[in-house]
Amino acid sequence: MAGVTSNGAVALVVVALLSLLVPSVRSAVDYGISAARSYNSGWLPAKATWYGRPNGAGPDDNGGACGFKNVNQYPLSAMTSCGNEPLFQGGAGCGTCYQIRCTRANNPSCSGQTKTVVITDMNYYPVAKYHFDLSGTAFGALAMPGRNDQLRHAGIIDMQFRRVPCNFVGMKLGFYVLRGANPNYLPVLVQYANRDGTVVKMDLMRSRNGRPTGRWEPMYRSWGSVWRCDSRDALLGPLSLRVTSESGKTLVANNVIPNGWKGDTSYSSNIQFR
Repeated sequence: MAGVTSNGAVALVVVALLSLLVPSVRSAVDYGISAARSYNSGWLPAKATWYGRPNGAGPDDNGGACGFKNVNQYPLSAMTSCGNEPLFQGGAGCGTCYQIRCTRANNPSCSGQTKTVVITDMNYYPVAKYHFDLSGTAFGALAMPGRNDQLRHAGIIDMQFRRVPCNFVGMKLGFYVLRGANPNYLPVLVQYANRDGTVVKMDLMRSRNGRPTGRWEPMYRSWGSVWRCDSRDALLGPLSLRVTSESGKTLVANNVIPNGWKGDTSYSSNIQFR
């Protein structure tokens, strides 16, 4: 190049090389919070701890801040985790599924095999940007055969994770009306959503004289995976529910909550995200 000394030419070459390297370094280190929610982020680094009984599902009541019940039983089967805010997202992350793994470079007891966990609880004291506080069962599942206890004794490890679609084989969307519900207050827990695992919008259609009104009314996230409807007029069944997934898919469970509905009761549907 005219007017450039040999030293200047070398400097230009160095700058050009750095301009190629810096974006790759940034993409590896300066990942955004949204990366955890993406299906296309690849493996991301995280810290893992565990809580509860060594072979348990985390909380002593087999629940958690998302509101799910019996997480020790199928389909979650105790493969559950607390997530800090980038994962829990104020409840919007409840039900999402992640593959996790740790390698022998992270701990000599790690198997390197992938396992899938579901976000069911909130991690209030994170030690890293992404922190999975796993059930004892899920933490131990990362170990090589026969070394579950050795890995749990580590207490905290480095690991990797990536988001994957949920696949609750044989399950349909479940709706649980919480205890304390009354004709003017309807709190509904949504469970077992395939694919995205979480619901971002929910609407209700009530009946009048036993017939659907034809008008959808918005429900609001109360906490975790619980949605609520407050009404001056009694919410008479049957009630239909319309749910929208994070990917924008919408399903309708017609007349899923019958007339005479009551709290502390589960209602099954015949719908599921695919």
